Amino acid sequence: MNKLKLGLPKGSLQEATVKIFERAGFKVYVSGRSYFPTIDDPEIEPLLLRAQEMSRYVEDGALDCGITGADWILENGSQVVRLADLVYAKQGFSKVRWVLAVPEASAVQSVKDLSGKRIATEIVAITKNYLKENRVNADVEFSWGATEAKVASGLADAVVELTETGSSLRANKLRVVATICESTTQFIANLKASKEPWKKEKMEQVVMLLKGAIAADNMVGLKMNVEKKNLDRLLKELTSLKNPTISPLSDGQWVAVETVIDEGTVRNLIPQLKTAGAQGIIEYALNKLIY
Repeated sequence: MNKLKLGLPKGSLQEATVKIFERAGFKVYVSGRSYFPTIDDPEIEPLLLRAQEMSRYVEDGALDCGITGADWILENGSQVVRLADLVYAKQGFSKVRWVLAVPEASAVQSVKDLSGKRIATEIVAITKNYLKENRVNADVEFSWGATEAKVASGLADAVVELTETGSSLRANKLRVVATICESTTQFIANLKASKEPWKKEKMEQVVMLLKGAIAADNMVGLKMNVEKKNLDRLLKELTSLKNPTISPLSDGQWVAVETVIDEGTVRNLIPQLKTAGAQGIIEYALNKLIY
């Protein structure tokens, strides 16, 4: 049997990844500290790896594909095929920033002021490239973690740290000087594997289902019946991805209307639809939305 070797991120993205695969129709089971989860698809062989090293193993062919951040692809300089952006804030796949930050009381106002200073970060290569672009000569050292504490305690003059809202930086009394780069979660593939017909098709299927699950987030389906004489009035109230589906009922004076809308609009929309003549209104959840 053909097998697709799939790398799943261990750590902060692990729970979000399992949830998005479940919405896409795959059951992933992770047992304790095991690096070998199971999945209810015999054609997929999953492996847990830290997102920081995923792109290296996809690049060298140990894995056919995997999920990691665009930042780690750039940091490792990996040559891989990027099949999809998986931006899904509700489940933890948010767009994030790597920022250059200093203590609030620091005299540093721009990256130019860091010449000859020490910067601690996990993304050493990206930071060095940024400094080079700005013609700044500074010492960049790798940090295994607790990076914010290092600058607060004087072990470094500045940090390049990951942030989504900036709340953690503010809590540690740090001030953002500049944004180094932005990153999203990516589904990536090995160059050779992406050209093999079976693996290419399998990866495209998985990506389609994952993107469908993401697209369905915050969307719901609506069904209702309405008399034909009230249909135009109803359609003026109804928003949809495209034109609503309208089907005849056994009573020739009535039609069924079905559409997909943003969940946030339903609370206000349903009373308006009722006033416009809709009856038997049904709201239902969506798992996937394939365009």
